Amino acid sequence: MPEVLAEVLEVPHGLLSRTRESDAGQLAHAVSANLDHLRRWLSWATEEAANVQGQRRRCRQAETCWVDGSAYRYVLRRGPQEQVIGGFDLWRIGPDAVEIGYWVHADFTRRGYATACARALTQAGLALSGVARVEIHTDEANVISAAIPRRLGYRLDRVDELPPQAPAHSGRLQIWVMERPRPDGQH
Repeated sequence: MPEVLAEVLEVPHGLLSRTRESDAGQLAHAVSANLDHLRRWLSWATEEAANVQGQRRRCRQAETCWVDGSAYRYVLRRGPQEQVIGGFDLWRIGPDAVEIGYWVHADFTRRGYATACARALTQAGLALSGVARVEIHTDEANVISAAIPRRLGYRLDRVDELPPQAPAHSGRLQIWVMERPRPDGQH
């Protein structure tokens, strides 16, 4: 049976909760309100992601992935009854690694939400059995997003050249890594 993460993670001034199909309407509204902000950096930020039917499909897929342990998708709210203001994902990228992805509503950026949520998911990811490292991938041009892993103590492992995936991409993907401390103190 796959390992399961906590369905609710409290973070400073917010709450990450497991994405459910019932979140589709709020997610569609948040993505729609932020489409111009998001599509610059995220290839999935499309008209389909901004409508309820598209989000229902994404939410159902998230529920399936949660059950099989391949990915854990969370919505961010400021409190239990508040509107969705972001999305955070943790997914397996290999037998011993997971990756974190995130977005925050434009009205709530630069307030520490993304850093707090990435910190919580880093801890959760490293607590999964068999996981030795957590990665965050940011485009070199997205300095605001890249500040998060840097702030959390991630190490810039490498920069990969690849075709831009979104309009603001530079084509230089930064791979940030946080490794589980080894008992012998080595990296």
